[in-house]
Amino acid sequence: MLPAVLSACATQNRPECAAGTPALVFHLYFGKSIPGRAELAEREWQSFLEASVTPALPGGYTVLEAEGAWMSPHSHRTIREHTKVLVVALPDSSESWTAVNQVRASYQAKFRQQLVGLIASKGCADF
Repeated sequence: MLPAVLSACATQNRPECAAGTPALVFHLYFGKSIPGRAELAEREWQSFLEASVTPALPGGYTVLEAEGAWMSPHSHRTIREHTKVLVVALPDSSESWTAVNQVRASYQAKFRQQLVGLIASKGCADF
């Protein structure tokens, strides 16, 4: 009886896919404001994609332009910045999490960022 219950639980956590296969959809949020200098240049972003993102995510990804905002804890003013949003669908595996976190850590170290935002959700992918 226990294996049947565990199997049912695992099925409930996976999306029903009419097409494609279950996947994790990651949205990564890269702020372009760089501490102590001007905003990240487009050539720097492209270089980061080529050197860090594409090798970690060779199956492909999508980059969107966005505007981010938050409240400064010091001034209580709204801070706005240009943002790049990277979207990628990957298998639900530890390797996928490792690849995504590798990209985040690389950006944080290279451009002195406190964090790269991340949302992961279950979905269906068909490429």
